[in-house]
Amino acid sequence: MAGAWWLMRYPWTEEIEKWIPELDPEEISVIQNKTDVGRISTSKVTVLGYGLLTTDAETLIDALNTQNFSVVIVDESHYMKSRNATRSKVLLPIVQKAKRAILLTGTPALGRPEELFMQIEALFPQKFGTWTEYAKRYCNAHVRYFGKRPQWDCRGASNLNELHQLLSDIMIRRLKTDVLTQLPPKIRQRIPFDLPSAAAKELNASFEEWEKLMRAPNSVSTETSMGLITRMFKQTAIAKAGAVKDYIKMMLQNDSLKFLVFAHHLLMLQACTEAVIENKTRYVRIDGSVPSSERIHLVNQFQKDPETRVAILSIQAAGQGLTFTAATHVVFAELYWDPGHIKQAEDRAHRIGQCNSVNIHYLIANGTLDTLMWGMLNRKAQVTGSTLNGRKERLQAEEGEKEKWDFLQFAEAWTPNESSEELRDEVLFTHFEKEKQHDIRSFFLPKPKKTNLVTSCDESKLFHEKNTVLPLGPGKIPTRDTTDFENSFEPEAKRRKSVTPDDRCSPPQAQPARPQKTTAPAQATAPAPPQEDWQCGFCTYINNALLPYCEVCGNPQGSADSRQYTQDKNKNEKDDSQKDTSKNICTNSDDEKRVLVQTEPEPLAESKEEISKIGRDDGLTPPPGDEQSKCADPQPVYSTLMFRASRNTDRIHLYTKDGNQMNCNFIPLDIKLDLWEDLPASFELKQNRSLILRFVREWSGLTAMKQRVVRRSGQLFCSPALAFEEATKQQTKPNSTKRYITKEDVAAASMDKVKNAGGHVRLITKEAGPQDTSTQKCLEDGASGPSLTPCLAQAGLTVKPPASKGYLQAVDNEGNPLCLRCQQPAGQTKQECKVNAWDSRFCSLNCQEEFWIRSNNNYLRAKVFEIEHGVCQLCHLNAQELFLRLRDAPKSQRKSLLDVTWTSKLPLEQLNEMVRAPGEGHFWQVDHIRPVFGGGGQCSLDNLQTLCTVCHRERTARQAKERSQVRRQSLAAKHGSDITRFLVKK
Repeated sequence: MAGAWWLMRYPWTEEIEKWIPELDPEEISVIQNKTDVGRISTSKVTVLGYGLLTTDAETLIDALNTQNFSVVIVDESHYMKSRNATRSKVLLPIVQKAKRAILLTGTPALGRPEELFMQIEALFPQKFGTWTEYAKRYCNAHVRYFGKRPQWDCRGASNLNELHQLLSDIMIRRLKTDVLTQLPPKIRQRIPFDLPSAAAKELNASFEEWEKLMRAPNSVSTETSMGLITRMFKQTAIAKAGAVKDYIKMMLQNDSLKFLVFAHHLLMLQACTEAVIENKTRYVRIDGSVPSSERIHLVNQFQKDPETRVAILSIQAAGQGLTFTAATHVVFAELYWDPGHIKQAEDRAHRIGQCNSVNIHYLIANGTLDTLMWGMLNRKAQVTGSTLNGRKERLQAEEGEKEKWDFLQFAEAWTPNESSEELRDEVLFTHFEKEKQHDIRSFFLPKPKKTNLVTSCDESKLFHEKNTVLPLGPGKIPTRDTTDFENSFEPEAKRRKSVTPDDRCSPPQAQPARPQKTTAPAQATAPAPPQEDWQCGFCTYINNALLPYCEVCGNPQGSADSRQYTQDKNKNEKDDSQKDTSKNICTNSDDEKRVLVQTEPEPLAESKEEISKIGRDDGLTPPPGDEQSKCADPQPVYSTLMFRASRNTDRIHLYTKDGNQMNCNFIPLDIKLDLWEDLPASFELKQNRSLILRFVREWSGLTAMKQRVVRRSGQLFCSPALAFEEATKQQTKPNSTKRYITKEDVAAASMDKVKNAGGHVRLITKEAGPQDTSTQKCLEDGASGPSLTPCLAQAGLTVKPPASKGYLQAVDNEGNPLCLRCQQPAGQTKQECKVNAWDSRFCSLNCQEEFWIRSNNNYLRAKVFEIEHGVCQLCHLNAQELFLRLRDAPKSQRKSLLDVTWTSKLPLEQLNEMVRAPGEGHFWQVDHIRPVFGGGGQCSLDNLQTLCTVCHRERTARQAKERSQVRRQSLAAKHGSDITRFLVKK
């Protein structure tokens, strides 16, 4: 039964996979863009967000209209409140056409009855009459004059009791007090305070102007009054920002407190962020500029990292759909116009999973727009309460003791960040200071022959040596494993350091030895004795003594040394694809394979008892006296499990060794934290748990980029490392020394296709309307919509593509446009292409994504950031977090923040540019693992990595030296074999 959701895509996709495990992850289609329509007709569930439903999404809208959905679920359906919005006009016929439709929302009407009409019309057309009848009956519609212009005003409310009775027949309304009886209470409190006199000057002037307008005999135009109110709203935010900062700092004095701060204006969000930075506290910030996929990552950081104590959130961008139950306090630095938005924001912390009372603090500045807005919010709450719940309601908030908050009136007036021209000399770096800067860790390193600054690579080596565990005796177990982090809640940058099994700057001999438990040595060349189980040196699987081949990877037991086999294979791969790397830098794949061969995967438990138990589990032999064996209804024991990684979420789906779905899935991080609730009771058996633990160890050994490759492949697998190798084998590995695909390259490929297979070419642009193929225009002029006849194409006419816009696309003899990347039919009919030729550029979403990765730097950075989140893959420093902290800090404090970080190694001009106008490009870069000059250009994501600026500069300098050496060797070989130069008369 096909269904569609309109909602926050990523949270709901996660919930669908969690609560409907019967669905295969390949049966869920998450719409990524306005042309991603290939899987709508074949998937059982289609998930898309409201932001895709715009006027230019013709292809997506047509695909949705032609699909007969059995069930349509519209989450947060109050987004359909406006009759004139495009999303409402698109959703209305789709919901009405579906066999079943469900509209979900906690706030059907944010503030007025008029917001209910479109939702009612979608489910029950004409049930309440036409819009005019509804507005006159329940919205107190009447004519108002703005000057001499009459206009219907439908913002009122009337006959609310009658409307409530009618709604009770079509709406299932469940209050939180009725459903979640065990949920702790929500306690609201108003914090009134007086503004500092210096901060309210502009606001007082605006209030005087407002009073004059209200006393004016003639009616004021809507634009004038709304413009003045908007200006007063912003001035209120600036005037109270200093007091808000002091209040946040006061709350941060409680070291165990985690809380949310909601605001509306970017200026207020900036002030709140400055307060947290000045207190040197880790935080997350979500506003409209944060991508949807990154918001889930930030939510998880706040929920699971105890160091992250504050979430600074926009009321509109983060006020719904997200869960912050780790917080016990919510602070509203600003109010908003609708009580629905306020209540939704409150409930980010007050929802399922909250174990403590939620204290909500409203900071109300006396004598500002706050006092007027608070009264307006209560009036609207009475209207919505009467309409939806049948009783008048208000925002019940006790007023705090005024004497307790008297210190807020002495807060310093806050001003936004100064412009670049106002920077003083003392907040910039100078040559004298730059020469004095040294990394203190350099004193602990042996002095090099030449005087150099310590590289980030050396720092990584220091960290690795510091955390190296010495080999222990056969019967000894370490009291604490320094590389184990299952019960650790460190920040992500620290976790990456501790969990990563490889150190790219350390030699192979420096790998820490891990405790082993009755396993065959990896270096043994002869098979294990018949009475003992043997361990495969390639995938570390413990095989039965009678099996001549590994049950997982098929590696023979005694034909060859497993370690030598793996190392030889790694050596060949490294020689072919990684010639650009320095000798003292190890690649990701080499390190991971070496860890799989040389060491036994360490247990995920810390105690001695758990380690010994897991050691028995690896042999898949139940310990004597196992309580599970005494059960009357024994659970099944699995010898092998298959896995499939979801391409939409972090979940791993389980299958039997025959490929049958087990209808359960889990998140690897939950297993590390010893949370097994998502798995069935059969995984309480230690034998079955050992299979999951082994998988989690191997999966965690892959980098985020490699995990993505496995997810995108959609394959069933036993070993993640083998699955990655299989996925990369299927990918075509280009060998190009050009960094990006240009429009000239596309034009050349299109012309070659036409010459070989016939057809013609045309120029498509985004701005062009329907293509008129009958109109012949000169391609040299770069006009839109031309077509080149087959005879001209076969004659070898040279086509000059436009310099700025459009692509030259090949069209076959049947009139089907060909994909710009793979030159295969784009999957649209000739008639559809005439309607919107721009949407016929690619044959699939994969081709579109691969093309943009190879041709657009901004798209490439965005995709790599989704996977690695701005964390350097060499030194594992969170460069993105440093960028955000520096960007949000006052300019006067940026210098001190940079002084104590790794960026002190950068040139003076770049440091000062970071102070003036920091950008992402100053802190981290996307670099090719196999360099462009070595044939790694125009590559897919698996050849890309995030590097901080320092590591990137070092690697670039190293590659420049290698290129010059290759160039010199080439010239030497050329001239050395040419003896004619000695015969030239000088």
